[in-house]
Amino acid sequence: MHIALVAGEPSGDLLGASLIAALKTRYPQARFTGIGGPGMIAQGLQSLVPLEQLAVMGLVEVLRHLPELFRIRRRLRQRLIADRPDVFIGVDAPDFNLGLERQLRACGICTAHYVSPTVWAWRPWRVRKVACAVDLMLTLFPFEEAFYTRHGVPVRYVGHPLADAIPLRSDAGEARRQLGLSLPDGRRVIALLPGSRRGEIGRMGALFLDTARWLHAQQPDAHFLMPAATPQLYVALEKLRSEHAPDLPLTLMQGYSREVMAAADVVLLASGTATLEAMLLKRPMVVAYRVVPLTAWIARRLVTIRHFALPNLLAGRERVPEFFQEAATTPRLGAALLEWLADSSRVEDLTREFEALHVRLRRNATEQAANAIADLLGIRD
Repeated sequence: MHIALVAGEPSGDLLGASLIAALKTRYPQARFTGIGGPGMIAQGLQSLVPLEQLAVMGLVEVLRHLPELFRIRRRLRQRLIADRPDVFIGVDAPDFNLGLERQLRACGICTAHYVSPTVWAWRPWRVRKVACAVDLMLTLFPFEEAFYTRHGVPVRYVGHPLADAIPLRSDAGEARRQLGLSLPDGRRVIALLPGSRRGEIGRMGALFLDTARWLHAQQPDAHFLMPAATPQLYVALEKLRSEHAPDLPLTLMQGYSREVMAAADVVLLASGTATLEAMLLKRPMVVAYRVVPLTAWIARRLVTIRHFALPNLLAGRERVPEFFQEAATTPRLGAALLEWLADSSRVEDLTREFEALHVRLRRNATEQAANAIADLLGIRD
């Protein structure tokens, strides 16, 4: 058995590593090739290209990397057509993987895609390309399965691995102890997560620190936590802190983003997977996002959904405040945070809804995905 996989960034590497581990229990003699990071390599993947060469984000930012990405995809396609895996699994990275999947499928190679691209959110006509590219789409969210079913694309909703990994209950006091925080009883803790990439830090970091200063003027006993995803981002955030909020009672940490959110009374964060983590931790939140102006201009003309924060998409309505581009201002973000801090009944209502969503997403996703791939291989056999 030969299984090929391609992940395009660290989050995909984590999903791919878990999937390889589950597939190995079903196919002990299988070999795995493609592109992945340290997690997938540790599970036995022969990575033909360093993952870092694919990890490029943003509509505008990716343009200057296109020639290299096209070269990588062309060489990989030639290698896989010659080697003919039993199945190719693209793990996220749709701009890279869907085109490759379409070409491989046209040559008779079975293809699956793990983690749906956001065709349900913008450029919905891409679903026609998806239909030509994959024998099976594996989705993390239930509303994605409904979308593909409506468009006649073979699909399996597997649930979200984070919902399996995060307990249904989380204790703020325990999280604070794990972080080594020693704060007086009743002191409010606000988590600040401006993003995990340098570009996000550049666009959101100063805004979040300014918002924290604004909020601290209203809540003098508040304490702030900010995790840095990498040592490089720690240095960047420390520099921003010294420039924008040198006197703010803030603890800057290397890593521990999940523990930071669990320790908080409320979270201010950039849109992305972190909003799902905050939801699974049952924390009220305020979501903001800024992109480069051209990307924002394009997005406003192509996006077809009313909300961009994952908790709101899962709930089907706005349950947490979200602010995009010029709407993300210090007074608006600060006021929204204060509303959560002042209304415990609203927080309790949100917690109950988040618990229900957590249960819905908790399906043992990796095993479900591996079962779906095994079923697909059985059909092809």
